[in-house]
Amino acid sequence: MTGAPAATVAQDPPGGRRAVAVWGIGVAVYFVAVIFRTSLGVAGLDAADRFHVNASALATFSLLQLLVYAGMQIPVGLMVDRLGTKKVLTLGAVLFTAGQLGFALSPSYGMALAARALLGCGDAMTFISVLRLGTRWFPARRGPLMAQLAGLVGMAGNLVSTLVLAPVLHGAGWTAAFAGSAAAGLVVLVPLVLFLRDHPQGHEPPAPPRGGGGFVRRQIRESWSEPGTRLGLWVHFTTQFPAMVFLLLWGMPFLVEDQGLPRSTAGGLLTLVVASNMALGLVYGQIVGRRQSSRIPLALGTVGLTALLWAAVLVHPGDRAPMWLLVTLCLVLGSCGPASMIGFDFARPANPPGRQGTASGITNMGGFLASMTTLLVVGILLDATGDNYRIAFSTVFVLEALGITQILRLRGRALARERDRERDRERERPVPAPVAASAESSPAGV
Repeated sequence: MTGAPAATVAQDPPGGRRAVAVWGIGVAVYFVAVIFRTSLGVAGLDAADRFHVNASALATFSLLQLLVYAGMQIPVGLMVDRLGTKKVLTLGAVLFTAGQLGFALSPSYGMALAARALLGCGDAMTFISVLRLGTRWFPARRGPLMAQLAGLVGMAGNLVSTLVLAPVLHGAGWTAAFAGSAAAGLVVLVPLVLFLRDHPQGHEPPAPPRGGGGFVRRQIRESWSEPGTRLGLWVHFTTQFPAMVFLLLWGMPFLVEDQGLPRSTAGGLLTLVVASNMALGLVYGQIVGRRQSSRIPLALGTVGLTALLWAAVLVHPGDRAPMWLLVTLCLVLGSCGPASMIGFDFARPANPPGRQGTASGITNMGGFLASMTTLLVVGILLDATGDNYRIAFSTVFVLEALGITQILRLRGRALARERDRERDRERERPVPAPVAASAESSPAGV
């Protein structure tokens, strides 16, 4: 009777204050990474002037950063599974800090591109590591909420870019703004090195199997073979990119150049997207944590509402959409980030602890592939059509249609496999031993 509870504890960390403190260090690193990642979103027009580039070349900054980020997801997942969270997060913090500082000091377009690539490489190591900390330090039932909270803190980093970095950029100038912000990377690196631990004492995961390339191939093959992993990727792909593209690069030019808004008003709308994201993240996390059946309806509902609002803005008669419609669009775009977290809630139960990093990397790749594609195509179409944003932003509908098709194709198999796995777990749970009978009631001779 004493063995079962111990096994349960070992598999299900208790959480608590120390867990919150350690997880908070990891989330702080992710927070700074998001500030650096989204800093170009408020500096797009300044970057075009500084480096004398057009829309396509400007899009290349974010495109290269996302290309590196997306390409690193599976390698980072494998690194997390093999090396642990602390080593990967530390390397990521060093790289994204160097990238932000390099971007501040770059005298040319080529050097600035290299700096953004370095930043994207470090940024790629943060979110999967934070997800891993959540699964190692908190009970499994808290998984959806911890993922949403991590996304919420990341959006707070986006808010800092909009509210703090933008005014500093326009007041102190390019070099001072970006070099000054790079100091935040050093600030989070200190507690990361000194205090972060991969897992609580007594909850050490099993050692990963050795085998070099065989380990890599096996991790990727077994993760991808799970319908839940693939469904998670397509949910992330379909839900995340409309807001990511808007915040990362094209939202400010669209609102200023196409809608004729002053920069201060456009910045306020970008802030509204972030605030909506933060508020809805808590709501989505609570709903999914309590009702797993809500995952598909929430994801598809978010995609449908996003498409409806984008269509309303783009086809609105006249040159400019009314302010109430732009505000509504920004509020709805805020739901894209929380909806994208649902993808991890399909990949997580589909894979054992030893594959969580790899499966999360595959899932996280989805939204960034969609964002990268949209960033590039929007820039190309703007140059080809003389800055016709209505045509350029129609790309959103094409990728959403592709994603919805894949979600509908995979959901049946993924959910059926998840139900089967849950039934297997129920059968494997130890049955409490019966209470021993008293001597008076026991048959003679027993």
